[in-house]
Amino acid sequence: MICTVKQSAIAPTINGSDTIFRRKNPLTMQRSLFLPSLPTRENPKAVLCLSKPLHVSSIEAFAVSKPQKESLIACKAYEADRSQPIEAEGAKSEAARRVKIGIYFATWWALNVVFNIYNKKVLNAFPYPWLTSTLSLACGSLIMLVSWATRIAEAPKTDFEFWKTLFPVAVAHTIGHVAATVSMSKVAVSFTHIIKSGEPAFSVLVSRFLLGESFPAGVYMSLIPIIGGCALAAVTELNFNMIGFMGAMISNLAFVFRNIFSKKGMSGKSVSGMNYYACLSMLSLLILTPFAIAVEGPQMWAAGWKTAVSQIGPHFVWWVAAQSVFYHLYNQVSYMSLDEISPLTFSIGNTMKRISVIVSSIIIFHTPVQPVNALGAAIAILGTFLYSQAKQ
Repeated sequence: MICTVKQSAIAPTINGSDTIFRRKNPLTMQRSLFLPSLPTRENPKAVLCLSKPLHVSSIEAFAVSKPQKESLIACKAYEADRSQPIEAEGAKSEAARRVKIGIYFATWWALNVVFNIYNKKVLNAFPYPWLTSTLSLACGSLIMLVSWATRIAEAPKTDFEFWKTLFPVAVAHTIGHVAATVSMSKVAVSFTHIIKSGEPAFSVLVSRFLLGESFPAGVYMSLIPIIGGCALAAVTELNFNMIGFMGAMISNLAFVFRNIFSKKGMSGKSVSGMNYYACLSMLSLLILTPFAIAVEGPQMWAAGWKTAVSQIGPHFVWWVAAQSVFYHLYNQVSYMSLDEISPLTFSIGNTMKRISVIVSSIIIFHTPVQPVNALGAAIAILGTFLYSQAKQ
């Protein structure tokens, strides 16, 4: 807040409508005690009456006939515990917030790319997606437990009601995570993410027919390029696999229900994004572990592990550790980003993340891509971007 005080001379004649209160000069009062009072002349043209309030019609009435150079006194307001003006502090805080969000986004995309690369390497040598998914959740849960124990991160305050509302979210998260991992074990990473870019179509259909929600016409129109692009990419995929395709589709549906359950059950909760995802990982780990044992089992894991280590060498252990750590980190950063930005910005960031994953995986794994396949991917991603705009 900046206040400007203008110093100017006052004309001898005053009239107007704003009240002015005069105060007696203390020096005049002191002189009147020692000096005799002087006779005063009555001015027949006087227009001032000190016994009545004075009114000023405009500030220009105070101006003298000759323009004088005005001096400005700038007063800046400070808070008691700050050394900078309030406006400067606000501008700096907004700039710092933008930088923070930019760092979150760059970190989120980079961690996701690294995870997908190591995850695909592990699945190529060790085709057991159920155990791979379990290790990802177990590593994240361990990281957060150690962070809470060492007070690196503040442990959340939860109750039974919190875990009760989190349970359906964890079920949907578990299904989506396993289905996506199964998909990437059967098809290229780029193809999985092209199909997963169709998640908005599932979101609109589920919300419309199961929840009775209605959307603007632009939202429904944006589904045309999403569905058409995904279909074109699937038809022209050179290494198409039905299990991989269905895994990506199931992952889309599961994550839609995860978002729905999360919005309904977690409204009003005071758990931060980082701790919320940590609790989600722990509960998902408890749900997934018995199913992973039933579907694959320790015997298959031991035989597959021995084969992978013999073929890859000690690097395979690093690959497994890296994909587990980076899976937790990129999800944790994404939830931290969601605390700082609007859903629209998050949706746009998620779309850009898929582009970076698709391009990087094609380059690193030398995935053969036909021009028509690339066109289908571009159309699907463009539709996702249009959906995020129309949804708002």
